[in-house]
Amino acid sequence: MDQGTRDEMLGRLAEAVGSVTVTHPTRVAIDGPPAAGKTTLAEELAVVLRTQGRDVIRATIDDFLFPRARRYPRGEYSAEGCYFDTHDYDALLVFDGVFLMRPELIDRWDLRIFVSTALEKTVDRAVIRERRVSSRAEVERRWRKRYIPSQQFYFATVRPTDHVDIIVHNDEPQQPVWATQTH
Repeated sequence: MDQGTRDEMLGRLAEAVGSVTVTHPTRVAIDGPPAAGKTTLAEELAVVLRTQGRDVIRATIDDFLFPRARRYPRGEYSAEGCYFDTHDYDALLVFDGVFLMRPELIDRWDLRIFVSTALEKTVDRAVIRERRVSSRAEVERRWRKRYIPSQQFYFATVRPTDHVDIIVHNDEPQQPVWATQTH
């Protein structure tokens, strides 16, 4: 396991992305529980990769909190605004969401990253993230009734961390710990 600053971890992730050799645009999956920090990590990684001159499309399934204009962006970095074709092998898709290591999806990804956070910590983060749209009691109820049990089921049946290339332990986002796995 490695530990360092956020920038060091992002640099290592960018190196891992750069080491992928495929004959199609590279597809990077960032999986993990809701409120683990997947979207933040994906956005930061996309910025680093773009500064390296890479074309990056950002996609997510966790956009339910954002207005429609943000969920369906138009412009340079949206799926609609990117015009590279399947022969642009330097292009990247950075996709974040939950349950991305399911058997029917696992082979779709060229690099698999899992953002790990204690499930109890996700409750606290969700309360902060959703405070403008839901009460603390409502968020905690929803998390304990729906999100935590679904993640427990996912871990028990799919074992997502067994299938990923990199695990980012994100309990302390500014001092992450990460591990590269070989399969």
